[in-house]
Amino acid sequence: MNGNNESVESKKLKVALIQMDVAIGEPEANFSKAETLLEQAIAHTERPDVILLPEMWNTGYALPQIHELADRGGEQTERLISAFCRKYRVNVIAGSVSDLRGGQVYNTIYAFDRKGNRVADYSKIHLFRLMEEEKYLFAGETVGAAQIDGVSSGMMICYDIRFPELARKLALGGASVLFVPAEWPHPRLHHWRTLLQARAIENQMYVVACNRMGTSGKTDFFGHSMVVDPWGEIVVEGGEEETILHASIDLAAVDRIRRTIPVFEDRRPSLY
Repeated sequence: MNGNNESVESKKLKVALIQMDVAIGEPEANFSKAETLLEQAIAHTERPDVILLPEMWNTGYALPQIHELADRGGEQTERLISAFCRKYRVNVIAGSVSDLRGGQVYNTIYAFDRKGNRVADYSKIHLFRLMEEEKYLFAGETVGAAQIDGVSSGMMICYDIRFPELARKLALGGASVLFVPAEWPHPRLHHWRTLLQARAIENQMYVVACNRMGTSGKTDFFGHSMVVDPWGEIVVEGGEEETILHASIDLAAVDRIRRTIPVFEDRRPSLY
């Protein structure tokens, strides 16, 4: 799919967003909580097709200790999530985790299919200087694309949403849904909501964004996880409490809206 001509399959995806608190520097506590919340998400009357976790849910931003705390090659994450996916036949985009590979720590999303196979990964390419990510983490070098039940999807992490070029590249590559795990703090709630809606409107795709809540040190995280449709309308939005959000997204709307306002066909990239 080139973002504008081929039809998006006429189907719906039921999504669940796990808006959770994260215990900074306590991976075992976080893995235990994530397992409990995953069980709650799958037990919902509207059984989800895909579940999304927030950013750095395994350790939080315990950056000075991150080398010791990070998941080695995503192995602990894979053990938990793969078994869960096989048991319940569900897709999980495992938020992002601090992930130690080759002696370097990355902020990495791992995506798993209904059989528990790891089908995609994406390491955050834009490191957030305000939280000193660049001092402790290494940036990824590839974009995040995945197939979720045959649906072309994109993956971005938190600060990435300030870079519209990345979302557009994913949309031009065929993405109908953009999954965004985040740890986005106060006082920038207005930025969070506006940027997510902008990415949805300009790329005419769904944005499914899961933000953590709670407090780490002096930083308060506000939650407000949300699903935004291709018109920029908010389908569902959380508050600041720990919660699990559920929504059904109509993928046929992506194709319909891209035909109605053919922005991909009307682009003039030779001029910009």
